Amino acid sequence: MNSHLRILIVEDSEDDTLLTLRELRRGGYTLDYVRVDTPGTMESALNQQPWDIIIADYSMPAFSALEALKIIQNRKLDLPFIIISGTIGEDTAVAAMKAGAHDYLIKGNLARLVPAVERELREAKERQKRYSAEQALKQAEQQIREQAALLDIATDAICVQDLQHHLLFWSKGAERLYGWETADILGKSAIEVLYERKNSSQFEAMLGILAKEGKWQGELQQITKDGREIIVESRWTLMRDEGGNPKSILNVSTDITEKKQLQAQFLRAQRLESVGTLASGIAHDFNNILTPVLAVAQLLPLKLPDLDENTQQLLKILEDSAKRGADLVKQILSFTRRGVEGSCSIIELNDLILDIARIAQGTFPKSIKTQTNIAPDLWSIFADATQIHQVLMNLIVNARDAMSTGGTLDISAHNILIDESYARMHVDAEAGPYVVITISDTGTGIPPSIIDRIFDPFFTTKDIGKGTGLGLSTAMGIIKNHNGFVNVYSDLGKGSTFKVYLPSSQTLEFQKQTDTSFADGNGELILVVDDETTICEVTKTTLLSHNYRILTASDGIDALAIYAEYKDDITLILIDLMMPSMDGYTAILALQRMNPQVKIIAMSGLTSNLTNAYNRNVNFHEFLPKPFTTQALLTTVQKVLHS
Repeated sequence: MNSHLRILIVEDSEDDTLLTLRELRRGGYTLDYVRVDTPGTMESALNQQPWDIIIADYSMPAFSALEALKIIQNRKLDLPFIIISGTIGEDTAVAAMKAGAHDYLIKGNLARLVPAVERELREAKERQKRYSAEQALKQAEQQIREQAALLDIATDAICVQDLQHHLLFWSKGAERLYGWETADILGKSAIEVLYERKNSSQFEAMLGILAKEGKWQGELQQITKDGREIIVESRWTLMRDEGGNPKSILNVSTDITEKKQLQAQFLRAQRLESVGTLASGIAHDFNNILTPVLAVAQLLPLKLPDLDENTQQLLKILEDSAKRGADLVKQILSFTRRGVEGSCSIIELNDLILDIARIAQGTFPKSIKTQTNIAPDLWSIFADATQIHQVLMNLIVNARDAMSTGGTLDISAHNILIDESYARMHVDAEAGPYVVITISDTGTGIPPSIIDRIFDPFFTTKDIGKGTGLGLSTAMGIIKNHNGFVNVYSDLGKGSTFKVYLPSSQTLEFQKQTDTSFADGNGELILVVDDETTICEVTKTTLLSHNYRILTASDGIDALAIYAEYKDDITLILIDLMMPSMDGYTAILALQRMNPQVKIIAMSGLTSNLTNAYNRNVNFHEFLPKPFTTQALLTTVQKVLHS
């Protein structure tokens, strides 16, 4: 039952060593031993091979058991260490055990040696097992910590939920995407927290595929802590236990909200291009049909001068209708940017805009008040003056039609330098100098359900016979042909604003302006409130890159809750005036009741909202028209912070 034993004996007496060896051999051990009696010879023996046990005499002329024990401890060796002495007292023995010895024996009672060796070897093996298990556990824990660190630096949201959808793990990426801290979200239902009830059918269908195939990948509509709707590209994996039974669900999600918004703009542009290609082909043939019709309508009265009045009236109707058809073809060709190239030159917009304003004042109902605001140093543009005139005419006529009971038509123009941050807010924008022509009305506004279709060809909300549906599409075609773009803002029942951006020829001025640096913040905490995800994120990114700290909210209610929590830290609030749930006007009044000294910058795409704010006794430090450049944003923020 016993085996080979490698034993290191620390003993100065050869006779005592032989007695020890004889007792062990009687116990059934075959021995491989070395006797040492100095620190040097012991160190040498330890270097030569591993040992199973050490037996040491307590006291020797040049060495001692306690010194030998110290050498073992310095080397961090876990070897059974038994002390043998002829005169060791109980107090000395207890002190030796406290120092680290495993047992002690009296030389006159070596009968206890074999049982002591067997016990200590057995306990050493158990200690080694425990040590190995502890090392394995430490390695596993270290691996888990490393994996968790990798998960935390990942930009994707990574979470684990049980089969009842209670959240078990929540990465730092998930905190950043959804706004929920790990401590607040663990244990909650993912369905209740991240999904709206209207998406329950989509969620159930996804779970069916996951249960059947063990994985699922696709797009999901989710909501964040602050109520924002986002779109994520999500990968779900069904995790199984050792028996192959489902135990949890791992999902990795990437925010693609901004990507989808830009994709929608791109697809809309593609759709318009396709319609334009079709329309240009039809227009050519339609022109060929109208030409002889118009010619005959004009020739018949000359050929037949004795026609009765009724027939002449019919021919006049035919001629007018042919002319209207020809005008319609011109609009189609203008919309498609084919066939009507025009004559481009450098033009000053001041006179053109004032001419449009005079037409409005002279021909529109007296119940409509027209006002202009043109920057005195308005830049020039390279464009076809006739086509730009047509764009502005289409816009002011639409504004007139939206104010059937009267209102205010506001026509303004100013210079703007578009930077990369600003360009991210619109797919057609590029960095550079632009002139912005703004046409605002206080009319009926545009319903949100159709605002994305207003530039589609032949789409109109006007009664039959009062519009072809080509006015705005033609304007869009001309503007794009001039490398410009349009932003539209509307508040149902309050009015609409069209902002036409046309590239300026002031390239030297742009170069001069873009070389300027912006003043950075000093870590001030700013609350940005806007229901438009893209604008909110661009504003946040811009301010973060200039040493500000940022909190965001998607509506007035959320803004009040955040401000109540961080009231003492927030130094400035940027808030949109048009939002769902609670608009900016109401939110500003509530914020000022909470803190009369709160600093507020109001934002809106509708310039009429500035007047509306004053009419409603809503006071704020500055008004920032949207969309805005980095320069405008940072300058306004600095101005208010240091006012």
